[in-house]
Amino acid sequence: MPQVVLVNPLIPPNTGNIARTCAATGTELHLIKPLGFELSDRYLKRAGLDYWPYVKLYEHESIDTFATTLKQRGGRCLGFSVRGNYNFSQFAYQPDDWLLFGSETSGLPPEAIAICDAMLYIPMQESGVRSLNLSVSVAVGLFEARRYLGYLQ
Repeated sequence: MPQVVLVNPLIPPNTGNIARTCAATGTELHLIKPLGFELSDRYLKRAGLDYWPYVKLYEHESIDTFATTLKQRGGRCLGFSVRGNYNFSQFAYQPDDWLLFGSETSGLPPEAIAICDAMLYIPMQESGVRSLNLSVSVAVGLFEARRYLGYLQ
C-alpha cells in the first residue's frame, strides 16, 4: 500500500483533510518537520473531524531521519511537483511506493528531491494556475496509485 509523506506542511486544514483521506484509505501519513503548526492545532483537528484515531501518523524530525526509515522499510520515493518529469496518470506504481508532497508555498525542497526515485506531475489545463491545493494533490495522487494497484475494487 503506498504511503503519503508531507514535507514541511504549513496549513493545518490541508494536513487535516489529508489525514482524513489517509484514515479512509488505511494509508500511513508521514509528516516531516518542521511543521507550520502544532499537531494539537484546532484547525488541524477540525479538518480531520473525529477520524484521528484511524490515522496511522508518523513524525520525522528531518528529511535525513525519514530517509533512514525509507531505507529500513524499502520502497521507491516518488516526489510530486509541478516540475516533475512523469505524468502521474501514466506511471507504473508499486505497492511499497512513498508519495512525497512538499509545502503549500514552496513545494519539495532540494534535499527531498534528492532522495526521490522519480518526480511526478499532475497536469493542469490552465497555464495561469500555479498548482493545485496540497490536499487535492495528495488525494488525486493517492487515488491514482490505488487505482493502478487495484485497491479500488
